[in-house]
This record gives sequence, structure tokens and C-alpha cells, in this order.
Amino acid sequence: MNASPSHRPHPAEWTETQNLLPSAERDLPAGRHQFHKEQMMARIHEDLRTSSRTSATSSRTPATSSRTSATSSRTSAASPVAPVKRSNPFLRRTILLPAAAFALAGAVAGGLALTGGGADDGKAALATGPALTTRIGAADAKGAPQLLERISLAAADTSAPTPRKGQYIYIASKVADSYVKIDGDKSEAVSNELHPRQVWNSLDGRDGWLIEAGETGDKGITLKSDVPFSGAYNALAGLPTDPDALLQRIYRASDANRDPEVPRDQAAFVAIGDLLFESYPPAEVGAALYKAAAKIPGVVSVDDAVDATGRHGVAIARQNDTDGERTEWIFDKKTLRFLGERIVVVKATAGDPLKVGTVTHTSAITERAVVDAAKQVPGQAS
Repeated sequence: MNASPSHRPHPAEWTETQNLLPSAERDLPAGRHQFHKEQMMARIHEDLRTSSRTSATSSRTPATSSRTSATSSRTSAASPVAPVKRSNPFLRRTILLPAAAFALAGAVAGGLALTGGGADDGKAALATGPALTTRIGAADAKGAPQLLERISLAAADTSAPTPRKGQYIYIASKVADSYVKIDGDKSEAVSNELHPRQVWNSLDGRDGWLIEAGETGDKGITLKSDVPFSGAYNALAGLPTDPDALLQRIYRASDANRDPEVPRDQAAFVAIGDLLFESYPPAEVGAALYKAAAKIPGVVSVDDAVDATGRHGVAIARQNDTDGERTEWIFDKKTLRFLGERIVVVKATAGDPLKVGTVTHTSAITERAVVDAAKQVPGQAS
């Protein structure tokens, strides 16, 4: 993928034996967790971080979100802080690792996966406000292949440094979510405030650090784990660069692990999208991902979309007809640099309290770089 403010694109991993895919979710708001395993991991993680937060209760039918989520709702128990969001680092580590998910659950429960700054050390609740809304951009199915070809060429023409052994991928972003908050018999659509997120991941995906306002303390939490992060650089570097082979691999892994109610093509689109956020793939892999996306039925271009910081761009998107949400990858109109992602309700569905035009998730990449150590920011001496 083409360079972000600082550098450029990203992605996920898999192995020949386990068919690893980028987790189809990256920090979903409550009720947008993809599989029951993810929900279990999120609850374990949250219980360790704070005993005061409660799990969300399901209020919508078992449909799937545009991030291939299935059985739970976008609701949260009444709390000053929004429930587990897309920032939960463990969800991506386990999404397509059924056996490893339970192994990791045991490690987390045993206190082995969370060390360093505790989530209660200086963690402040995020302010909430009305649900985020937007103007829905016009979709054009015919324009998607041409736009993706241009994005692919831009991604391939990227001169970014190749990480060295021992270095880390650093990504800074701004994120926010809308969700339904339940307080007794009352519910309302709200959003958490736009807030910063910083993540570091080692090249092998087994070490890292996360700092996110409202989710961790000021010092952050470790991402160290025996289960590697699915978007690790080393894993991405081993992916096929032939678009057809890459897409077949995505479908194969997705078919083996997705919830049955998740449309097959939507799951594949979401999987590729998860390779476009907190990762740093070689240029040829990023280019291949865009070409693979162009081969998925239902992918459209969108004339105007806005990232979390207000930057306007064009988008590549796909609508999940099951839940009426459209996932949009946003790119700069001139440079075609990846700016961020958002998920927008574009079709009303029965029982869903979120109205058309609601932005259920928005993000913006503000910096992407290679650094020498976890918790080091670009320009800082190691």
C-alpha cells in the first residue's frame, strides 16, 4: 500500500498449516466482535484491565457487520467508557487461529500476556457525545477496477525503508466509534470522542506495545505473545504477490474460519481491509492486495469519504447487505495515499437502532514509520 503520512501500507499473516488471515476486525466497538472466540478474548482482556466494565448484551439479530462480525450487537452496558473497540490487540491475534485462541486465553488468564503499564494506571474515561454521522458518498461499481489499478500502481511506486531485524513498525492514528449505550430500559446512539492510538509491533509479530486513550493507561500495555500478530511484517513479506493466488489464499482461509452468516465476498474484502491499517507490507504485497480486491464482486468506488481527522478522499468500499453497513478504505484524491477507514450504515435493517448515515467506526493514520524499539517515536533517539 502507498505511504501514509510517514511511510506507507500494511497487512496480515497466515501459514500453510493454519491459513492465517488478517483478523477481520481490529478494535471493534462492543457488539461488533466477529466470533464467539473474539468475544471471549475481549472479555478476558477487559476483566484483567478493569473489573468495573461489563460486557455488552446483544440486541440485534445475528447478522454480520462489514467487518465480518456475526452474532453480537452494537450495544454496551451503561458505562462512561465505550466497550471494547477495534483497538483490542488480541482480537487480531486470534481471529483465524481457533486453537491458538484458547491457548492465548489461558495465557492471558494466567497473567502472561499483559505486563507493563496497567490499564488502570492513569486511564481516563473517554467523553461521549451524539452518534457520528456523515453524508453518504455515491457508489460506482464501474469505477472501482480503474481506481484500484491506480491505487495499486501508487502503492508499488513507494520508496520506504526496509525494516531490519530487531526494529519495530510504529503506527499512530486517531479513532472513534459510534455504538448503542443501554442504561436499564433506555438506549441511545452515542459515540466516544476522537482519540489517539499508538501501536508498535515487532517484525515477527510476537512483541509490541499499545497506547490508546481510554483503553490503556498513559504507559500503555504490552502486546507480547506466543501467538504472533497477524499483520506482522515478516508474515506479510511471505505472501504471494500474484493477485489471483493471493485472493485464493484469502478466500481459502476465510471460508475455513468465517461465521456462516458472513457473506463470502464480504469476508474476503474485510480481510484485505485488515491488511491496510496497522501494518507495513513490502510495496509489491500492498500492490497485490489492491489488485486482489478488484476481483471481489460487489466492490465499488465512492466519490467522497472523510477520515477521522476530516481529510476528504475517494474510497474503495463494499456493502454488507446483511447488516446494511459499508466499509470504506479512504485514499487521498491526488496521491492515492491510504488515509484511513470508516464504516457507515447505508441501509436500514430491522431491529438496528443506528440510523442510515451513522458512522460506526472511523480512523485516520497520522504516522507510519520504522523505529528501533518499542515505545520509541520517529525522531526520538533510541
